[in-house]
Amino acid sequence: MADFLHQREHLSVGDIVAVNCSHQCNVMLLSDGNFSAYRSGRGFDYYGGRYKRFPVRLSPPSSGYWNVVLDLGGGSARITHSIRIIKRS
Repeated sequence: MADFLHQREHLSVGDIVAVNCSHQCNVMLLSDGNFSAYRSGRGFDYYGGRYKRFPVRLSPPSSGYWNVVLDLGGGSARITHSIRIIKRS
């Protein structure tokens, strides 16, 4: 099992990323540059945080490609999850 799950999406301001997960985890919304830094262990900025209750709803601060990451905090687990994009009207 991987220690994180990832999905890349084109999002617009006002869109909502709705995440459900069976385990507590870090839910992060990262730009491509910050996702690259995250993957290589460098410092990075993100929107989100550590959540124990779901669903989590995040919105991007700007339009473009965003990386939705569910980070299991260095561990691994057999989890069930869903990532749903709710487009702005």
